[in-house]
Amino acid sequence: MRKTALLITGLMAGLLTAKAQPGIKPYGALPSKAQQNWQEMEYYMFIHFGPNTFTDREWGHGDEDPQIFNPTQLDARQWARTAKLAGMKAIIITAKHHDGFCLWPSKYSTHTVRESKWKDGKGDVLRELSAACKEYGLKFGVYLSPWDRNHPAYGTPEYNQVFSNTLNEVLSGYGPVFEQWFDGANGEGPNGRKQVYDWPLFHSVVYRNQPNAIIFSDVGPGCRWVGNENGFAGATNWSTLNVKGFEPGKNAPATTILNRGDEDGEQWVPAESDVSIRPGWFYSAATDDKVKSLAQLLEIYYASVGRNSNLLLNVPVDRRGLIHANDSTRLMEFRRLLNETFKTNLARNAKVTVTNIRKNNTAVSAKHLADGNAKTYWATPDDVLQAGITLSFPKAVTFNRLVLQEYIPLGQRVKAFTVEVWENGAFREVASETTVGYKRILRLPNITTTRVRINIKDAKACPVISEVQLYKASDLLATPEISRNREGLVSIRCASPDPELHYTLDGSEPTIASPKYTAPFALPRGGVIKVKAFINKGKTAGPVVTSDLDIAPAKWKVIYADDKQEQADRAIDENPGSSWLSGAQSKYPHELQVDLGESLQLHGFTYTPRQADHGPGGVFSKYAFYVSTDGKNWGEPVSSGSFDNIKNNPVKQTIRFQAPVNGRYIRLVALEPADESDSSAGVAELGILTK
Repeated sequence: MRKTALLITGLMAGLLTAKAQPGIKPYGALPSKAQQNWQEMEYYMFIHFGPNTFTDREWGHGDEDPQIFNPTQLDARQWARTAKLAGMKAIIITAKHHDGFCLWPSKYSTHTVRESKWKDGKGDVLRELSAACKEYGLKFGVYLSPWDRNHPAYGTPEYNQVFSNTLNEVLSGYGPVFEQWFDGANGEGPNGRKQVYDWPLFHSVVYRNQPNAIIFSDVGPGCRWVGNENGFAGATNWSTLNVKGFEPGKNAPATTILNRGDEDGEQWVPAESDVSIRPGWFYSAATDDKVKSLAQLLEIYYASVGRNSNLLLNVPVDRRGLIHANDSTRLMEFRRLLNETFKTNLARNAKVTVTNIRKNNTAVSAKHLADGNAKTYWATPDDVLQAGITLSFPKAVTFNRLVLQEYIPLGQRVKAFTVEVWENGAFREVASETTVGYKRILRLPNITTTRVRINIKDAKACPVISEVQLYKASDLLATPEISRNREGLVSIRCASPDPELHYTLDGSEPTIASPKYTAPFALPRGGVIKVKAFINKGKTAGPVVTSDLDIAPAKWKVIYADDKQEQADRAIDENPGSSWLSGAQSKYPHELQVDLGESLQLHGFTYTPRQADHGPGGVFSKYAFYVSTDGKNWGEPVSSGSFDNIKNNPVKQTIRFQAPVNGRYIRLVALEPADESDSSAGVAELGILTK
């Protein structure tokens, strides 16, 4: 009897010990349930729409006549249908941009759709879009800019309450809102003053109305700006961020920090990568042929979703109130490409083995790594920070994409990992990376092997991995690139092996019967070039690439630069990869004067700012442009103003004059830097418009 009692006691103690085996302890800052759901969305649509759509501006001034807002065919169901077919999960719209124009009839503004011609002032864009999102099973989000260049109260203590009332109107009147998008833009209002924003008040309004909404800003708290408008997250990207002492806008963390996050940051604030499918954020007919190529969208996808970030892709609505066919066509092509790439997970057929596994925890299993379920996982014991995962195949497989996912409800842990493949009797390393997070996608060359090994080299705590996936993506026909040298010789290149490049100069779309590109050709006076790449004897074709060129700068000469004149020719060499930059010790204003070598009728000019790969500095936001017949008497500027949003989106700027001007000499004056701390001015390319 005593032996039986002892045996039972021993078994009970063993069971209690097994049951008391500690589970996986969460590590560091953790995502809320709403943030977990948000991360699973991965990819959704941004829509910029408003008076800027009708003025070709990026930032409206707030003095626009609301009557100009008059879309003739507005169809929010078309927007939602397009987003759904593109594989997107939601739409965020610019309910109020910096110009203060409200896309709903706000009681707190006189600059709204109520004052427009659209639907005789009885329309409500937010009402139509929220209903369309509900119909198509999409989530609905809103962007309201705190900056208001129209409202007379902006710049006064009363404005914060006005803005919170405006927020309350939107967040209480249009159903569930999954994301409230803020930026830190804080310029002058109509009274010439800037506003001190009451962020705690704004956040309280959001959470009172939409407790599960994700708040976007430079510092969240729901998700953060990725630090650029290219759609690229950092190759190292932590979902955690230090936020104390920071706020959106001027007092935000450095863009380098926003891009990669803070290891062991105090709060979970994952990155959202925002980028436009066109060069600008608002629709312009001038960019109809500038929709990003499939290759560009794919690059963005792998640098955002593939780097532990969500992708917010802007698709601006045109003046009709519709998504343009060029944009929707590209979105559908992109959806098909992603579907084809991630259709067949080769890892599902692999035998999965691991070097370490957590015992006495039935939730943990190596088989979960290839079960296609991101909510199951494998983990090592607490004290094991390095481990290996091997996928073994009965027959060789060919892959070029590898997906890894961490189980983020328990925190982000992996600091470094490598990928190896079995080759000639040994493992060969093919990738060495840092963070994983919710999802990491590696683009690799085509690899054929029977074994793939992922080595976790370092982690903040025991690794908890939910998925390992392998895919074979089809080769993508590269997009041709058109360039021209200073003398006017046009070159066309394409990275795909042995494509046939066919082009036209008459505005028509190239076919296999169009002239074939074989060598550079002269186009010194400019023209419209359209190019298309063909393979498989013309059976497969890429997208049309268009370049609208003006006069080549063969005759041009810089006659004055206020600093670094010996480098100033780089601003007119027809090579955006080189640039002129004034010295760091110089002061604003800065200027360039150019002799065009002949008298021309000028309709405008173009300014391409220095790019990030040129090095820091040199981008300017305010300018004055002069034209002279003799290079001595300049008179008043023929154009002056600002390049809106150029700091975050340093794309080529095109400025058209109100009326043509005759002259031989041009003068560009940089009046203010885009970054207040920058004393230098730079130009990658300065061009003219003669038509």
